[in-house]
Amino acid sequence: MEGTEKREPNFAAFVGIDWADRKHAWALQVQGAPPEHGYLDHTPEAVDVWATELAERFGGRPVAVALEQSRGALLFMLTKYAHLVLFPVHPATLANYRQGFRPSGAKSDPSDAGLVLDILVHHGDKLRRLSPDTPETRMLQFLVEERRKFVADKTRYSNRLTAHLKAYFPQLLSWVGEVSSEIAGAFLERWPSLQEAQKARPKTLRQFFIAHHSGRSEIVERRIEEIHSATPATHDVAVNGSCSAAVLPLVRMLRELRQTIRCYDERIETLARQHPDFAIFDSLPGAGSALVPRLIAALGTQRERYQSATELQSYSGIAPVLASSGKQRWVHWRWACPKFLRQTFHEWAAHSIRYSEWAKAYYQQQRARGKSASTSIRALAYKWIRIVFRCWKDRKPYCDTVYEQALARRRGPAPQVLEPGPRDLGPGPRRQGA
Repeated sequence: MEGTEKREPNFAAFVGIDWADRKHAWALQVQGAPPEHGYLDHTPEAVDVWATELAERFGGRPVAVALEQSRGALLFMLTKYAHLVLFPVHPATLANYRQGFRPSGAKSDPSDAGLVLDILVHHGDKLRRLSPDTPETRMLQFLVEERRKFVADKTRYSNRLTAHLKAYFPQLLSWVGEVSSEIAGAFLERWPSLQEAQKARPKTLRQFFIAHHSGRSEIVERRIEEIHSATPATHDVAVNGSCSAAVLPLVRMLRELRQTIRCYDERIETLARQHPDFAIFDSLPGAGSALVPRLIAALGTQRERYQSATELQSYSGIAPVLASSGKQRWVHWRWACPKFLRQTFHEWAAHSIRYSEWAKAYYQQQRARGKSASTSIRALAYKWIRIVFRCWKDRKPYCDTVYEQALARRRGPAPQVLEPGPRDLGPGPRRQGA
C-alpha cells in the first residue's frame, strides 16, 4: 500500500461518498481548492453522467474515490470506470472517526461524505485499494456465500416446522427423521395430521415408505403399527388447525430450498473444478465438495494480497487479539472479521480431524490441556492456515505424509511435539497480570 504523499501527485482529485438507498452525498477535494459537495442519484444513468464528467474535467487522470462499501450496488457500478480508483472504508472506521470529532452523535449524509474524504486524504496510507480478483473467483465467492444463506434459511424453516410438529404431531419426528427431508415433506403433504395418517390403510402406508426407500421391511411394519396405535398430542382444535395450516407452506418452502441448494451445488462444483487452484484445495484432508470451493474463494488467486500466513490468520479472525494496558494484558478472539471466512476455516479444521492423523492428535492434545472443543478447533485452524498458505503460495497440493515426515525430522513424533495453538481464551476477554 502506498502512502498518501506518494499517491497525491498521481490523483487529479479525491472523492468521499456516503452511500444511501436512493441518493448518495459526495465531497470532492482538489489540491489547493476548497472541498466541493453534491448529491448523486442511485441510478446507472446518473452514475454514468457523474463519472463521465469527472473524466472530462480531469482529462482522464485517475481519481481516488473512498466509500463505506467493500461490496454493494454503488461499488459495482463504479468499478467499470477505469479512471476511478476505489478505496473501501470499513463502517467501524467511519463510525469511530465520526465519534472522535462529533461526540454529540450529530450526523448527516454530507458531513459523513466529508469525513470519508478526510480519511482518504489524511489517512489514505491505512486504506487498501480495491483490487478485484478474477471474475471466476469472485463468482465462486458470491455463489458459496449465497448458498450458505439458503442453508441458513433451510435451517430456520426446519426449526419452525419442528416447533409446529412438537405441538400437535410429535410422533412424525421419529418416523421420518430429518424434518427438512423429502420423505417428511411428502408425508405431511399427504397426511398433515396424525388423525389423517391413521385413516390410511396399512398397504398404503407400506407403499409410501417403500417408495421413499425408508428402511427395511421390519422397520416399515413397526412404523405402521406405531402410526395406528399413536395417541394424539392434543385435542385442541385451535392448535391442530393453526399448526397444520402452517405446516404445508413450510413444507413447500423447504422443497424449493432443497432444489435451490442442489442447483447451487452443481454450479459451484463446475466452477470449482475449472479453477486453476482446484488441485491445491482438493488435496486438503476433510475439505470435500462443500468446503473446497469455499477455501478457493477464501484465498483467491491474488498471491500478492497476503504477504504472510499471519496476515491471513488475523484477517480471517482465527488469530486471537492480544491487548495490554499498564500492567494488565488479556487475550480475546477477534470481534471484527469476515464471519463467513472465519466459519470456513473453523468448519474445515473440524472436518480435518477425521481425515488427518496429526490433526486428530493435535486436537486431542489441546483438549487434554483443558481447552474447549471450539477453542481447540480454532487452534487447529490456526495451524492449518499456515500450511495451506504455503501450499497456495508455492502452487503445490498438500500431502499429509510429507508434512508428517517433515514434522518428525524437525521436532520428533507429531503428537508429542506439535506446538501449542494461539492463546485463544474464548469469546470474552480474560485479564491476567503482566
